[in-house]
This record gives sequence, structure tokens and C-alpha cells, in this order.
Amino acid sequence: MTGLKPPPLTPKKPRFRRVTGRVTLADVARVAQVSQQTISRVLNTPETVALPTRSLVLAAIKLLNYLPLSNSELGQKKMVAVLIPAISGTIFDALIKSLNDTLGEHDFQMVMNESGYDDKDEDFLLEELLERQPDGIVLARLLKSETALERLRQSGIPVVEVWGTTSTPIDMLFGFSNEAIGEAVAHYFKALGRQAPGLISGDDPRTILKSHGYLQALKKLNMLPENVEKSPVAWMRSPTNLGGGRAGLVQLLKQIPKLDCIFCSTDMIAMGVLIEAKSRGLRVPEDLAVFGFGDLPFSADTDPPLSTVRVDGAAIGQRAAQALIDRIEGRPVARPILDMGFNLIRRLSA
Repeated sequence: MTGLKPPPLTPKKPRFRRVTGRVTLADVARVAQVSQQTISRVLNTPETVALPTRSLVLAAIKLLNYLPLSNSELGQKKMVAVLIPAISGTIFDALIKSLNDTLGEHDFQMVMNESGYDDKDEDFLLEELLERQPDGIVLARLLKSETALERLRQSGIPVVEVWGTTSTPIDMLFGFSNEAIGEAVAHYFKALGRQAPGLISGDDPRTILKSHGYLQALKKLNMLPENVEKSPVAWMRSPTNLGGGRAGLVQLLKQIPKLDCIFCSTDMIAMGVLIEAKSRGLRVPEDLAVFGFGDLPFSADTDPPLSTVRVDGAAIGQRAAQALIDRIEGRPVARPILDMGFNLIRRLSA
């Protein structure tokens, strides 16, 4: 019988009916055909369990959609997990501070999880998040994986999505329309009488939505130059930086020599544009109008002061935290889905 390969390790389908509606540790152990102690070791000290056994247990957990008891059910301090693309020095600073302050006032613990902008590991990221056994979740990152989204919907954990809008929210949502922001900036440039627009944009999903809104509006307004073979966009890897703004302006000027206005997906990019424009002797706003996004603390102090899009991150954070607190403590949320809007801040750069 040599040469035969052993069958792959896969959990058996459960042959029992659950009365309580919640999968237990015993259920997972039965399906994986291991002890409950082994299940606990996989959840708490996975490095102590052999990889084949660990894989079998994790497959059973996924099959049954098992979630350990939350902190509140264990009598511990309630915990809210936050999944965010970048933690420090970003447009999310006001959101993070507001979430932390509001949750702290109600004796909730906030645990930050920095995901970056790569979407290839979303299922793994979510499983890591759920292993923390949170009582609530804030998503400042746009999840694209249907597996991850369905896992969240089935978890029963209150979820708030922020920093965007969607027609199919997981649970609660407090954000703004990225497409509408791009459209508003395009109309603003049209009102200024600008004729040769450009765009420097990051490549993360929500920023792409903002860029698409801008480009679609330019097309409807007949503002796209006919002699440009490609869309007037310089794409930059997210997270973007000041250097990306400088490089983006160089690229756009080669493509559109008469470029007279530019929308930047972040204020950091816009500051790089201002620096590069000055080094080339371009006057802002006379030769080139520049518009950013985020209204970061330095934006009013650039030379010239930067026109930008302001979103109220503090208000979004406060609203998201309070909604989670109410839901976790059994109180209804009056408006669980709300577009928080945005404002165009006009300064001397445009």
C-alpha cells in the first residue's frame, strides 16, 4: 500500500442541532475531533499546537462561525476594536482621538488595529480582529472581501463603518460620500473658470472612489482636455506623501503643459504640489489652483494657505462610539446610518 497519500485534514460536517443558537467550544471540539483544551490552546497560545492540528481547529471554527465569549460576557471591561489603514500622522487623527475619548468616558477600552492599504489579507485581518473577542467593531477601512463581510454579518457583533458610504452597510454607518467630494471639487474648478484640470490620487479603494467622482464630473462638465490621450491622473501608492505630490505635478505637467488646476487626494500631496510649483516658478493660484483633502493642521499655514475639503472626523468618531455603546448596552440607536457630509474650505491656493 505504499505511495498512497493520506486524506487531507478537514473537519467533519456537524450532525447535531444547536438549541441555544450559539456555537460552543464543545461544538468546535466535536467537529474537529479534538479536546476542548486543544481548542483553547489554539485560541490563546497557538504556537504550542502542531500546525496540522491548528489548521484543523481553525477550519472547524470557520465552518461553524464560532466566536469566543466577549469581554462583557466574561465580566471584563468592554472592548471596542478599531480597524484603520494608518494610525499616526494621518487624516484619521481626529477620528481616533474622538473614538478614544468617547469610549473612555463610558469605561470602554479601545484597541487599535492598523491594517495598511493592501486588501489581499482581509480575511486574515478580520479573523485576527475577531480573536480579540471585541464587544463592538469600528471599520475605518473599506472591506472588499465578501467572505470577510459575511463573517462580520453573522458574528452578531455591533459594527460601525466610518469614512465612507455604501448602499449595503454591514450594520451601522457614519461617513460621507467620497464620490460627492470629487464631484464638488470639479464643479468648484468649473466655477473658477479653470480649463485644464489634473488629479494626483492615492490608490486605496475609498480614494479611488473620490477620484472617480472627480473625473466623471469633469467629463460631464466638458473640462477634460481633448489633446490628452490618457486621463489626467498621476496615481500614487497609498499611503501617499509629500514627495508623491512633487512627483505627481512633474508627471502632469509633461502630460498637460497648460495645466491650471489640480485636485489632490490628501493635503500632504497638495503641500508637495505647492513646493514643486514654487520651485518651477509657477504662481499659485494665478497659474495653478490647488485643492486638497483633509484640512490637516498645517493646511491653513502653507504658502499660500491651502484650499481643501474638510470632514468632521471628531463628530464621526463621537457618533460612532456612542452608537456602539448604546447598541452594546441594549439601547436603540435612533439613526444608525447617517451621511455626515463635508465642507469645501476656500483659501488662497484656489
